Amino acid sequence: MGQALATRAAPPPVRPARPATRRLLGLGAAACVLLAAVVLSVAVGSAMLPPDVVWQALTAPDGSASHATVGDARVDRTVLGLLVGVCLGVAGALIQALTRNPLADPGVLGVNAGAGFAVTLGVALFGVTRIEQYLPFAFAGAIAGSVVVFLAASGGRGGSSPLRLTLVGVAFTAVLSGISQTLALIDTETFDRMRFWGAGTVTDRPAGTAAAIAPFVLAGLLAAVCCARPLNAIALGDDAARAVGLRVGATRAGVVIAVTVLCGAATAAAGPLMFVGLMVPHAVRWLTGPDWRWILAYCAVLAPAIVLVADVLGRLIVIPAELPVGVVLPLIGAPVLIWLARGRRARAL
Repeated sequence: MGQALATRAAPPPVRPARPATRRLLGLGAAACVLLAAVVLSVAVGSAMLPPDVVWQALTAPDGSASHATVGDARVDRTVLGLLVGVCLGVAGALIQALTRNPLADPGVLGVNAGAGFAVTLGVALFGVTRIEQYLPFAFAGAIAGSVVVFLAASGGRGGSSPLRLTLVGVAFTAVLSGISQTLALIDTETFDRMRFWGAGTVTDRPAGTAAAIAPFVLAGLLAAVCCARPLNAIALGDDAARAVGLRVGATRAGVVIAVTVLCGAATAAAGPLMFVGLMVPHAVRWLTGPDWRWILAYCAVLAPAIVLVADVLGRLIVIPAELPVGVVLPLIGAPVLIWLARGRRARAL
């Protein structure tokens, strides 16, 4: 009888949280990480300011030098870092889904190479000297580069397969990068003008840079959202996707457009930033599994956090000077990728 009463009184077993619940909790934690990165980006810099001064600069600026440092330089830098990080993280996830290649990054489509080549031509042929003049050249080059790669990969039978996109993109990137480096080395003044943009940085951007790329960022994110569900079907293979009625060619073209707009905007504003589009989707898949809808959502939150943290470290490593975020990101990205590769779940990536 006692055993029966004990059995009846025992609490029901606790059911494990549903995958969607865990993912939502994880996304909330990622949002907290991003918020902390934003706070650090605004509060920390090579010029050490007390927290009360930072707060006053945000709530009641008086026009002083310290308030201008926070309200103008750091806030603008943080907003641009947010936009650039979102672009690179989502674009990296999209290109890995499109090519079904976990080693792919946005540079595979020739976006970075096209932008860099266009800026090089602008400096060498048209005497472009100011960063605000780089933006139209970089964005036009990014679009042109991805269009050329996609059209070249679409020729012949079978259309633009993932393997063709990867091979054509790598070849196109190598050619344009070689030409750009040749022009820069021939004309040292050209190299001098390009070195800060080419290193990748979110500081000292012209006023209105974030506002200029914001519409393109929004358009690219909308295109990415539209492609998220079809990417789950494409991950099973083109034949399986067609079997469920998916228009593979249209989806692939939509992904290319989204990657071009997102990565083109980020590259035009901050220069070529490496490792974000490669590293973040790898890490995110540990948390989300293979569902690309969740992968894109996590990348949109965690990638800007990585960019902002790298930018903060760049301000602190060589005080009173600063390192561009494009130099710090590989220092973070390489150890993370090595750690991921050595993990037990590396095969699942």
